[in-house]
Amino acid sequence: MKKGFDNDLYIRLQSEKILERIKKFDNKLYLEFGGKLFDDMHACRVLPGFESDAKCRILMKLKDESEIIFVISAADLERNKIRADFGIPYGTDVLRLIDKMRGLGLNMNSVVVTQYLGQPAADKFINKLKNHGLKTYIHRKTKGYPTEVDVIVSDEGYGANPYIETTKPLVVVTAPGPGSGKLATCLSQLYHEYKRGVRAGYAKFETFPIWNLPLRHPVNVAYEAATADLGDINMIDPYHLEAYGVTTVNYNRDIECFPIVKSILTKITGDENIYKSPTDMGVNMAGFGIVDDEVCREASRQEIIRRYYKTECDYKTGNVSADAVERIRLLMNENKIDVSERKVTHYALERAEACQSAAVALELQDGKIVTGKSSKLMTACSSAVLNAVKTLSNIADEMLLLSPVVLAPIIRLKKEVLREDKVKLALGDVLTALSICAATNPIAEKAMDMLVQLRGCDAHASCILPESDISVVRKLGINLTCEPEFGSKDLYGF
Repeated sequence: MKKGFDNDLYIRLQSEKILERIKKFDNKLYLEFGGKLFDDMHACRVLPGFESDAKCRILMKLKDESEIIFVISAADLERNKIRADFGIPYGTDVLRLIDKMRGLGLNMNSVVVTQYLGQPAADKFINKLKNHGLKTYIHRKTKGYPTEVDVIVSDEGYGANPYIETTKPLVVVTAPGPGSGKLATCLSQLYHEYKRGVRAGYAKFETFPIWNLPLRHPVNVAYEAATADLGDINMIDPYHLEAYGVTTVNYNRDIECFPIVKSILTKITGDENIYKSPTDMGVNMAGFGIVDDEVCREASRQEIIRRYYKTECDYKTGNVSADAVERIRLLMNENKIDVSERKVTHYALERAEACQSAAVALELQDGKIVTGKSSKLMTACSSAVLNAVKTLSNIADEMLLLSPVVLAPIIRLKKEVLREDKVKLALGDVLTALSICAATNPIAEKAMDMLVQLRGCDAHASCILPESDISVVRKLGINLTCEPEFGSKDLYGF
C-alpha cells in the first residue's frame, strides 16, 4: 500500500513543538490530548503511513519530562458509553489504556472523574480504581460555567476542585473520548498552579482537523464524517485570520468556546495576549508529515465512505439519530463521493444476489477480491477470511483447511454444553479451529501465517454482521463496512 505520511518526521516535529511550548511557561505545561492516545486507527486510514501508536511514541520520547492524567465523565460511566472502534465501555477502555501505559513505563499520575453528581456507576468505578491503588479525584460541575468568569476563576469555581499533585514539566491530560472534561481539568489545575505561584501554561494537541490543510481537503472532511454523531463542523478560524491574516482550519466547538476559554485564561494568568486564536492554542504538526497529498486524499475519500456505512448501520440499530445520517449523506453529496468508489461493495452484493444468502467480499493488498457466503456450517465472514488466507497461501479452493475431527467437538460444545440456539461457526470459532489444525497440519499453519496480511485490507458485507464476527474482524485490522440491512428477522444475535 502506498504511503502518504512520514511517521518518523511527524514524531520528531511534534516532540520538538511540545518542548518548545513548555519553555514558554514556567517549565510547566498542561497539554490536553485529544483523539486516541493508542490505536488511532482513523489517522492510520486517512494518513497512510501514520502508525497507530504515534502519539505514544511521542510520549516515549518525552518520557522523563511527562506524566499522565486520565479524565472520564461520570455521565459517560452512568450511561455505559461505548468506544465504537473497540466495542468496549469508556470505563473499561481507561483501565486498558492505563495497563498499556504502565507496560511502556510511562508515568501514570491519576484518574479524574468529572461532572460527578453521585452517579452509582461512577462510585463503583472510583472504588475499583482505589482498590487497585490508583490515585483518583472527583470534579463536580464548575460553578458559574460558562458565563460567570469571576465565579469560575475563584475558590467557588475551579478552587472547589481538589488540586492534583504533579511533578513533571509536561502533564498530559487525556480521555477515552470527547466531552470527558479534559479542558476543565487543565484549567482547574492552571488555577491552582497560579495560586501556588507557578506560571503554568495550557495547550491542546488535536490531530484533526489539520489546521494547515484546506477547509474542504478530504482529510479534514473525513474528520467531519467521523464525528457526524457529534455534529462537529470544520470552519476557518476567524480569530486567527483577524490576528495574523492567515487562513487556518479548526472546528466549531473550539471556535465557539474560544472567547470563554480566553477570558478564563486571561483571568487566571493576567495575560490578555496569551493566545489570540484557537489555532494558537494547538500544538499539531501532522500536516507537515504529509509527503504524498494524492495518496492521503484518496485514502480519506475511502474513509468517508466507511463512515457513511457505519452511520447508516448505527441508525438502523438505533445507536445514532437521524441528524447524524442526514449529516453524513450531505458530506457525501457535497464532496461528490459515491459508494461505488468502494470496490468491495459491488462484489459483496453481487455474491449475495447469486447465492441468495449473506456474503462478504474482501480485497487483498494486491487488489485481488475474494468472497465468502453464509452456509449451514459457518458465517459469511468466516468463509471470506478462510478463502482469503487460502488465496494468499496458494492453497487450492477445494482443499479443506479445517479438520472435521476438530470442528465436531466445537459444534458439540456450542450446542450441548453452552446451549446456543445457533451453532453456526463464527469467525472466532473458525480461527480457533485453524490454530488447532495448524499444530499438526503444515498447510493449515501456512494459511494461519497469512492472517497478518489481512491487516489494512478492505471488506464489505451484504448485511449487518453479528457483533461476534465484527469484534474479531476489528482485531484482525480489516476495514469492514456493512450494508444497513439486517441479516435475518431475529431480534437478538442477528
